[in-house]
Amino acid sequence: MGRRSERLSRQGALAGDAGEGDVIQVVSRAFDVLRCFEGHEARLGNLEISNRCGLPRSTVSRLTHTLTRMGQLVYLPRDQKYRIGPSAVAMSASMMKGAQLRSMIRQRLQEVAEQLPGTVGFVVPDRFHLVYLLFARSASALGLHEGTGSRISMASTAAGAAYTAALAPEVGDAFVADMEREAPEAAKILKPRIEANRQSLRGRGYVVACGLWSPHINGLAVPIWSPQYQTFVVITIGLLSAMYDEQRLHDEVAPLMLALGRSLGSLMEGAEGDAFNNRISRKPVAMAVRNNNKPINSEGVNELEAGTRRARPARILRAGDGRR
Repeated sequence: MGRRSERLSRQGALAGDAGEGDVIQVVSRAFDVLRCFEGHEARLGNLEISNRCGLPRSTVSRLTHTLTRMGQLVYLPRDQKYRIGPSAVAMSASMMKGAQLRSMIRQRLQEVAEQLPGTVGFVVPDRFHLVYLLFARSASALGLHEGTGSRISMASTAAGAAYTAALAPEVGDAFVADMEREAPEAAKILKPRIEANRQSLRGRGYVVACGLWSPHINGLAVPIWSPQYQTFVVITIGLLSAMYDEQRLHDEVAPLMLALGRSLGSLMEGAEGDAFNNRISRKPVAMAVRNNNKPINSEGVNELEAGTRRARPARILRAGDGRR
């Protein structure tokens, strides 16, 4: 494997590549343009895209013209705006094959959602944001109502805190340095908290964020190593702060989310050879319990590590390059 491929394989991110000459800016900017379209129905003109991307309008015009020729965008003459094109939709669909695996993941999310009145999400990183791939909520859920395809901030959410804390320190620091250059306001929120988030992840196996994204929402998140994406994905839950203060997150929410993380980690580990293997068996979710409000740990290690030290472990946290 070449040197460049080795860099790209480190947690599937370009966090450590800032400043290197092998990043093709026009490709990066093209993806910045596509990220502006938050849904299949979104319609944006060049000026709106320019404002969202922070790119000159002339640059945006050339990019949208090229992306339209490629089928990634469609031009709407009546509106003089663009929307996501068929090639982008087809590419997204091909990446989301495997209805059975998705169904099993969604079922496990729903099992937790039926016990907690919030939104449980399965999110993946996208530069300085995360995107909901799957979500679940009960009929009684209040407060947070994100859905599939929703983008959330990396800096001000429990999911973002968990993802950045899971990265190997040198990779996480490089990621924050990138954020300071490209999204300085977000970096001001994340950087002072990253070491505390790392300590929480090491000690407890999860990260909480109370009132950071919204004063009315408290969140808890668990990162899981994904063999398919070669990076960390995150399961996260948002709950009304009036109902679930930080202590209640630790006491009541964390055991369920840690058990969910182990279950999903096992699913993804089992699918490593074939990301969407139809032969994956259905396994019940074994929910964690507490004794006298104290976490039950295994052999003196935290819940996260206990879930990763079995045969064919669920890869929730890895050392060195971010993997253990």
